[in-house]
Amino acid sequence: AIEKAGYTPIKAELERLGRISSLDEIINEIATLRTRGIASPLFGFFVGQDSKKVTQYIPQFGQGGTTLPDRDYYLKNDARSTNIRKEYLSYVTDMFALTGVDTATAAKNALAILALETQLATAQLSRVEMRDPKKLYNKFLVEDFSKTTPHLNLRTLMGKMNVNGQDSIIVSNPSFLRTTDSLLATTALGTLKTYLQWYVIKNSAPYLSSSFLNRNFKFSKVLTGQKEMTPRWQRMSELTDGTLGELLGQLYVEKYFKPEAKQRMKELVSNLQKAFEERIKNLDWMSDETKGRALIKLSTFVNKVGYTDKWKTYDGVIIKRNDLLGNLRNTSVWGYNERVQKLGKPVDKTEWGMTPPTINAYYNSRNNEIVFPAGILQSPFYNFSADDAVNYGGIGAVIGHEMTHGFDDQGRQFDADGNLRDWWTEKDAEQFKMKADKVVEEYSAFTVVDTLHLNGRLTLGENLADIGGVNMAYTAFKKTPQGQSDKKIDGFTPDQRFFLGWAQVWRENSLPETAAQMVLTDPHSPGEYRTNGTVIHMDAFYKAFNIKEGDKMYLPPNKRIHIW
Repeated sequence: AIEKAGYTPIKAELERLGRISSLDEIINEIATLRTRGIASPLFGFFVGQDSKKVTQYIPQFGQGGTTLPDRDYYLKNDARSTNIRKEYLSYVTDMFALTGVDTATAAKNALAILALETQLATAQLSRVEMRDPKKLYNKFLVEDFSKTTPHLNLRTLMGKMNVNGQDSIIVSNPSFLRTTDSLLATTALGTLKTYLQWYVIKNSAPYLSSSFLNRNFKFSKVLTGQKEMTPRWQRMSELTDGTLGELLGQLYVEKYFKPEAKQRMKELVSNLQKAFEERIKNLDWMSDETKGRALIKLSTFVNKVGYTDKWKTYDGVIIKRNDLLGNLRNTSVWGYNERVQKLGKPVDKTEWGMTPPTINAYYNSRNNEIVFPAGILQSPFYNFSADDAVNYGGIGAVIGHEMTHGFDDQGRQFDADGNLRDWWTEKDAEQFKMKADKVVEEYSAFTVVDTLHLNGRLTLGENLADIGGVNMAYTAFKKTPQGQSDKKIDGFTPDQRFFLGWAQVWRENSLPETAAQMVLTDPHSPGEYRTNGTVIHMDAFYKAFNIKEGDKMYLPPNKRIHIW
């Protein structure tokens, strides 16, 4: 059915956009493409907690409107970026041609889209700037901000986005929205129409016939180097998880998640929390005043393990066997409405930001919570039948990692209640920044591909969490019977097995194209540097493997960074 339909599922949409004859209609589409689950053009929008009043939800506007993975793809002129832009033009041209547009017009459309997206990219903050919660907290009365964005006509726009009865908004990048507003006034109507059509095409392409799917994949190969398309069953599984994840999650938990795994995980979390508490008390660079507040924050962590206690039911979502794109839009509409309807209601702290099958974990600063979905409780992170050393080096370090996020360069700016509020003494904050700058320096020296270095500022939070997490896990491990023994398993001591447990979690094969993209977009360091960049600061690592001066991984004691 998908093959036979070609681009019919989006034909009426494209034709409708083609008939637009005024800027007011463009603004209307910018709003209603969202409410109809089709696309989110021009800027980002979400409903989230107010960082300085976390008991309340507030509408939040952010930057957006671009297709390539990062603003640098539009702005840099190195060979890699220039080639990607050339391939992007070819991709956009081909996609329009697949919808029946003649080649010359399709090529013209591509140039117009690249030019407009480049202007949007120029106004965007960098990913490093986006890591500063204070910089992103700009609260306005709707009426006041509207004066600086007259063409967007915020009050009317928000009404069309089903966002009603709200006096205030947060705008993470005010100058981006102002630039967007002036672009609406100065860009040809035809270009704006083409841009909206492009949003419909690119968002729908993965779910249309094979000609769209294959051309889409051909361009993603340029970005990531991926050799073969992900099998259809896997794409559909990921799609189901991304749209109806808490229905799928119930099946996953029933089949794969053992109650004893949840119990064991809770024990590990408790052990790690005790280790962190001990380490905070022993810090030699932090005052008792800040330590006291840090300990309060640590003790109020909310721990969530496995799955939610309150499943979403997706009431009203209609799923039809023969309408993939329609199903997707229905779930998107449901998700959008669910978020918008939170406005004016108390914050629901039982909610999860990840589904149970997800192999990941997270720290949420506004709820001061650490969350471990069922999916991460499997090898290589956790093995029910493995010894403590391997599990503490694996899932133990992950638990410590998420806890440390509460105290990394971003998390430390939120208090025990989750509010964006400075609770550090000035001197302690300075000490922390000095230590963090050394971490930036160290990781920025790692070369990932060709001459492409890691961005130590972009990866700072994750690197701090890795360094803290492994240290925390090691402290906790040393309190276990195995941690206090010398008994070897498979020829390795307990300490060696701990570090091997950490290393095997991050084993990966990465294509150069993927690695290059990750350096620009991913706040995590690649696996090799997550592993080695962390352990070289731990005296226990040197002792475990008898590492001496002159060895490849040797770092002089005065260069080893100790923070948490």
